Amino acid sequence: MAETTQIADTTANPAPLGLLGFGMTTVLLNMHNAGIFTLGTMILAMGIFYGGMAQIFAGWMEWKKGNTFGLTAFMSYGLFWQTLVFLILMGKWGWFDAASEKGMVSYLFMWGLFTFVMWIATLKHNRALQVVFFTLFVLFWLLAIGDATGSAAVKHFAGWEGIFCGFSAIYLALAQVLNETYGKTVLPVG
Repeated sequence: MAETTQIADTTANPAPLGLLGFGMTTVLLNMHNAGIFTLGTMILAMGIFYGGMAQIFAGWMEWKKGNTFGLTAFMSYGLFWQTLVFLILMGKWGWFDAASEKGMVSYLFMWGLFTFVMWIATLKHNRALQVVFFTLFVLFWLLAIGDATGSAAVKHFAGWEGIFCGFSAIYLALAQVLNETYGKTVLPVG
C-alpha cells in the first residue's frame, strides 16, 4: 500500500505587508505632490524602509508561496521606492548629477508601462487589486505628463489621485488582515 504525503502551506500571507508598505508610502509622497507638505526625511525614510524594504521582504515571501505576480509586484515596487529615493539624494549629495527632466519623464513613463501590464494581470484577481494597479498606472503617467509639461496643476492633481491610489492599497491590505483574522468577509474586495 502506497502512502500519500500532503504538504500544507502554513506560511502567513505576505501581501498585507507589501500593500501597506506601498500604500502608506504612496499616500505620504502624494500628500507632498498635492502640496500639503514639503518633501523631507519622513518621506525619504518611508521610501527606503517601508515602501522599499518591506515590499522586498514581502516579495521574497511571495516567492516562497509560489506567487509570481506577488513576487514581481512587491520586489519591483520595493526597488522602485529605493531607486526614487536615491535619484533624489544622489544629486543633492553631489555624488552624481541630478536626473534630468527628460530622464524623470522616461523613468515615470516606464514604471507606468510596467504597471499597465501588471494591471492587465490583475483582471484575473479581485476588484480591489484592480483599482490599486489601475490608479497606480494613471498616477505614473500623470506624473510623467506633469514633468514633461512642467504643469504644476497636473502634478497637483496627480498628488490627489496618488493619495486615492495609496489608500486603495491600504484598504486592500487591511481587508486581507481582517478577513483572514475573522475567517469571513469583514471588508469586501470584490
